[in-house]
Amino acid sequence: MIVISQLFNQQEVAELIASLPSSSWEDGSKTAMGMAADVKNNNQADCDDPKVQALANRILAQIGNTPDIVSAALPHHIFPPVFNRYSESEEYGYHVDAAVMRLPNSQNVMRSDVSMTLFLSDPESYDGGELVLRSDSGEQAVKLPAGYAVVYPSRHLHKVNAVTKGTRIAAVTWMQSMIADPSLRDTLYQMDKTIQALINSGTTQRSELDSLNNVYHNLIRQFAII
Repeated sequence: MIVISQLFNQQEVAELIASLPSSSWEDGSKTAMGMAADVKNNNQADCDDPKVQALANRILAQIGNTPDIVSAALPHHIFPPVFNRYSESEEYGYHVDAAVMRLPNSQNVMRSDVSMTLFLSDPESYDGGELVLRSDSGEQAVKLPAGYAVVYPSRHLHKVNAVTKGTRIAAVTWMQSMIADPSLRDTLYQMDKTIQALINSGTTQRSELDSLNNVYHNLIRQFAII
C-alpha cells in the first residue's frame, strides 16, 4: 500500500468537487458485479455525463504525471476513474474487485492488478467512511486528507465503513500493470526507489547508476506483458 500525498492540492480538490454534477448520480449497486452488488450501498456519478468524463480525464492525466504511481503500478491500462458518494448510513461491505473489467464504450478488457482511491472530502467533514484493506497481515483502515490517494493491490478484500455523519466523496480507479506478478512488481518498485535515492544523494558514480538502471529496464523488458 502506497500513500500519495497531495495528488491534488486543496484548490484543485475544490474545483473537482464543484464540477461534479449535482443530479447525475445513480444507485452504485447497479455498477457492481456478482456478490459485490449485495453489499454496495452508495451513489455513483453517471460515467456518461460529459462533465464526469472530463473530471475522470483530469485524474488520468495526473496519474500519468505522478512518478510514484507509475513506478508502483507500471500501468498498461487504466480504467476511467469513477466517483462515489457515501451519505449517512451508506457503506460498501467486504468485496473483491472484478479480476477482469470491460473498458467503457469498448470491446476491450483489462485485468485489475492495482486499485487507487482518491479522497475528495475533508476527513473532518464526515465520520466513518474508512477504506479498510484486509491482507495476510490483518486489517488496515485508511482515511486520508482530501487530495491524497492510496494505491493498493486489487486482489485484497476491502470495504468502506458506514458513514455515520456527513458525506464522503472519492474517486476510484483500477490499473492493469505491465508486470502481472505482484511480488516482481513490488521488487521493481523498491529497485526504482533505490535508484532515485542514489541519484538524489549525488554520491554514486554515473557508471554505477547506469548499470543499475540498465538492470531495472531489462527486467521490465523481460517480464512486461503488453
